[in-house]
Amino acid sequence: MTGFDYDLFVIGGGSGGVRAARVAAEHGAKVAIAEEDKVGGTCVLRGCVPKKLFAHSAHFAEALEDSVGFGWSVEGVRFDWPTLVRNVTADTDYLSSIYTRNLDRSGAELIRSRAVIEDAHTIRLESESRAVTARYILVATGGSPKLDSAVPGHEHGIVSDDIFTMPLLPKRVLIVGAGFVGIEFAGIFAAFGTETTVIHRGDEILRGFDMDIRRSVHAGMERRGISIIMGDTVASIEKTPAGLVGTARSGRKLNADAILFAIGRTPNSGAFGLPEAGVALDANGAVVVDEFSRTSAGNIYAIGDVTNRLCLTPVAIREGEAVADTLFGGRPVAVDYRNVPEAVFSQPEAATVGLTEEVAKATFPAVDIYKAVFKPLANRVAGRDERMMMKLVVDGSTDRVLGCHIVGDHASELVQVAAIAVRMGATKADFDQTVALHPTAAEELVTMRKPAERFRREAAE
Repeated sequence: MTGFDYDLFVIGGGSGGVRAARVAAEHGAKVAIAEEDKVGGTCVLRGCVPKKLFAHSAHFAEALEDSVGFGWSVEGVRFDWPTLVRNVTADTDYLSSIYTRNLDRSGAELIRSRAVIEDAHTIRLESESRAVTARYILVATGGSPKLDSAVPGHEHGIVSDDIFTMPLLPKRVLIVGAGFVGIEFAGIFAAFGTETTVIHRGDEILRGFDMDIRRSVHAGMERRGISIIMGDTVASIEKTPAGLVGTARSGRKLNADAILFAIGRTPNSGAFGLPEAGVALDANGAVVVDEFSRTSAGNIYAIGDVTNRLCLTPVAIREGEAVADTLFGGRPVAVDYRNVPEAVFSQPEAATVGLTEEVAKATFPAVDIYKAVFKPLANRVAGRDERMMMKLVVDGSTDRVLGCHIVGDHASELVQVAAIAVRMGATKADFDQTVALHPTAAEELVTMRKPAERFRREAAE
């Protein structure tokens, strides 16, 4: 591949961009990757990793409560927010250094600069005031959480990025939005003793998840003292000497020390020269791509949250690897977005893979629902009044398991394993013929014998 400085130039050093750069370099391509911030992107620095560590810390609050029933004494235990922030930051810095080291080992060149596309093959490195050329360009610039600019006083609000550097734990927090980010931080704050309120314009939390997950998590949050206001949202924010006051559309006044906007993310597609290079964007600013992540400018590709397809870190990683394999591995690879597992690290935790009951019933003429709601072994001794929910959605015609949905401790770990079976097309009979591992919560997945519901759509006359 002659005539260019690089075979592949990646813009963005997040998980997807780093994977693409490493795999392409391992295929023998000459690769550069530009990143103006720390390497690691949203997931490592401001998303999945620090958020999960905060959730781990929050779980200790319940673990301490539960330990009393098992004979432990916990007097004098206290929580220190600055220690959590400091230690989590140290860990994300460490992970960032690993990403950087792995890039170096692969042979990809890391350039610490903002990169702007000047034309289909030319990239300007702003911090170095020079331009380089590449046969292929990969845009992996991710997305950013957004404030609602239509709300007067929105500048007094914060987004999820800000939480990981907050010097003090707020005594009162108002969370606008009830997607997985808002729900996760609600559980985290409440566990630390913060008076927590969630306000959401919809009629139930966690839009897009199975309704049993939505209702189970909602109920679990309220048991933990979280106030959830549905069918309303914040119309204005005022800063007062006593803190912040959010006024809802209904007129309700909501006092808080911090107001978190968790209303979605915006693709980072601006100021990178994309339209000028012939890259089409949709109405929301996301880069439009085909099944191989190729943009309207044939030699420019895009992956991850900037494309607003399925905004999950493992998906971005898979997309980056697929592009590298397609361009330099001698085989075209398109990512399959079916049966991608998802988790909500809420209190209680939830996870899912495959079709929801609602989608299955709208798609298949026959659907069987298997569901178990039970109190886990540890909760009985701890005295915790909380039950676990496990649900299998099954094609009533073929017996194939279409979806698995779990709410409760370690739901994400269970669903990751169940996702293998769902992906392989396992049947309910396969689950039934698997011997239970006792005593575990997971054994319920293979011991649900009778369906809770048999759905059959009447044939059109």
